[in-house]
Parts: sequence; C-alpha cells; structure tokens
Amino acid sequence: MEGWKEIIDYGVIGLLILMSIISVGVSIERWFFFRNANLKSFKSRQELEVELTKGLHIIATVGSNAPYVGLLGTVLGIMLTFYSIGSQGFMNTREIMVGLALALKATAVGLLVAIPSVVLYNLLLRKVKVLLARWEVENGG
Repeated sequence: MEGWKEIIDYGVIGLLILMSIISVGVSIERWFFFRNANLKSFKSRQELEVELTKGLHIIATVGSNAPYVGLLGTVLGIMLTFYSIGSQGFMNTREIMVGLALALKATAVGLLVAIPSVVLYNLLLRKVKVLLARWEVENGG
C-alpha cells in the first residue's frame, strides 16, 4: 500500500504543479499580447474581443478546478490512512496524524494554485474590458 501513497502524493501534487505552470504561462502570454495589441488593426469589436479573450478560459478552468483536485488528493490520502489503520489493527496516534497531515497538504496546494489563477484571471479580464472600451472610444462606439 506504500506505493499508493507515493502515487497519490506525487500524482496529485504533480498535476497541480502542471496546472499552475499552464495558468501562469497563459497569463504571461496574454499580458504580453495585451501590452503589444494594436487596437487599430481590428475592424470589429467582436474580432478584437475574440483575440483578447483567447486562453482566458484555461486560467479560469485551473482556478475553479484546482481546489477539487487538491480535495481529491486529500480524500484519497485519508482513505489510504484509514485503510492502513484497518489493515494493521492498532496504530500509533503519531502515524495516523502524520498520514492525515500529509493528506491535507494536497488541499493546501490546490488552494495555492487556485487563488493566484483566479486573481490572474480577474486582472486579465479587467484589462480586456479596458482595451475593448479604448477600441470603442477610438472607433466611435
């Protein structure tokens, strides 16, 4: 059963790290795109909006799902701890607490991924709205 502990631990944490890298990467790409966007090159508001919002759904998806991935890791870790208790009969309290604390680490990492993703999404969405308003002012509505 020890192998499962490693799979759950590294699998969930690894997935969360991957989600974080993707979210930050898309955010950086979008920020550079916004900084260099030539609003005059877009003929319609819809065309501009499509280009500005590309990839934002990825950041929102990471922000909304990272806590659930972390929670899944916690639930699996707690299940593994209970399985160990059941199979060994009597367990040292220290071992139980360490198992539960390690399981909760997945939820903490999930929140550490989700919170910045949601903040980045909101900042980028605000920038989209500003750029769209600027385009409308420049093009007469």
